[in-house]
Amino acid sequence: MVDQNEGPQVICTLELRFRSESEAIKVHKSVELDNEGYLESEVRGDVIRAKVTAESLKSALHTLDDFMSCVSVAEKVVSRKH
Repeated sequence: MVDQNEGPQVICTLELRFRSESEAIKVHKSVELDNEGYLESEVRGDVIRAKVTAESLKSALHTLDDFMSCVSVAEKVVSRKH
């Protein structure tokens, strides 16, 4: 049995590469407010790096799914402006 006071059980790091640093920054700015409290993210060059820390695999997957959906929409909007 797992002690519930141990803290998070799942940690996942995701790196998403974009066409340019400018695109990565724009996408990141579009989604970062929605992520507050659910995942940590930053831009490094043309890459958005996101780290999810969750109590369970189900919770981590839900957070990643939501994040990826938001990034997908933001990427489509940003790429239309080029």
